[in-house]
Amino acid sequence: MNEKFYELPPEKQQRIINAGLEVFGAHDYPQASTDDITAKAEISKGLLFYYFKNKKEFYLFLFDYCCEFFRSQVVTEDFIKITDFFDLMEYAARIKYSVILQYPYMMNFVMKAYYSRREEVSEAMKTRIASPLGEIYTVYFKNIDFSRFKPNVDPQQLLQMLTWMAEGYIQDKLRQSETLNIDELMQDFHSWQEMFRKIAYKEEDDENDDEG
Repeated sequence: MNEKFYELPPEKQQRIINAGLEVFGAHDYPQASTDDITAKAEISKGLLFYYFKNKKEFYLFLFDYCCEFFRSQVVTEDFIKITDFFDLMEYAARIKYSVILQYPYMMNFVMKAYYSRREEVSEAMKTRIASPLGEIYTVYFKNIDFSRFKPNVDPQQLLQMLTWMAEGYIQDKLRQSETLNIDELMQDFHSWQEMFRKIAYKEEDDENDDEG
């Protein structure tokens, strides 16, 4: 990527990023037109390829940008203080979906990128999503009290299950062209977590929760 992109005024950077998210989020990679992107960004096609070598490089930049943006929004002082696995999952989900409401094109883009198949960008995307769950588990869950789990429960597998459920829920809503409702989504997410909490935690934890 041409470093001169970061020399642009922030407003212009954001306009180019938003245009890319909107067009790539609305179309599969082959059908997404750089002409549409540059028109929405109010720049020339030559200028886009001055900042980014080609369409693929711009696409992968956008995906990396989204990942870093989500990370910066989620990891806060409040996040670090949380020691309960399920409280942390719910906190992160609420922040994540609040971002989705502010930047709807971002979620559409990320979901299309995540499930990219047999496209020019698909192999590069495989590399990017091959190990993020393990990294998330190591970095973001380091302050969690895992002693609350039953011996036969693997918290990392539980994280994977909850991630699949949330992604499947969102994908289904987007496939039906429904607007994501943050309150409805979080209510469902909370119900899933309470169910898994009863299954995964030792009985004395349930008793302590009742006493509290």
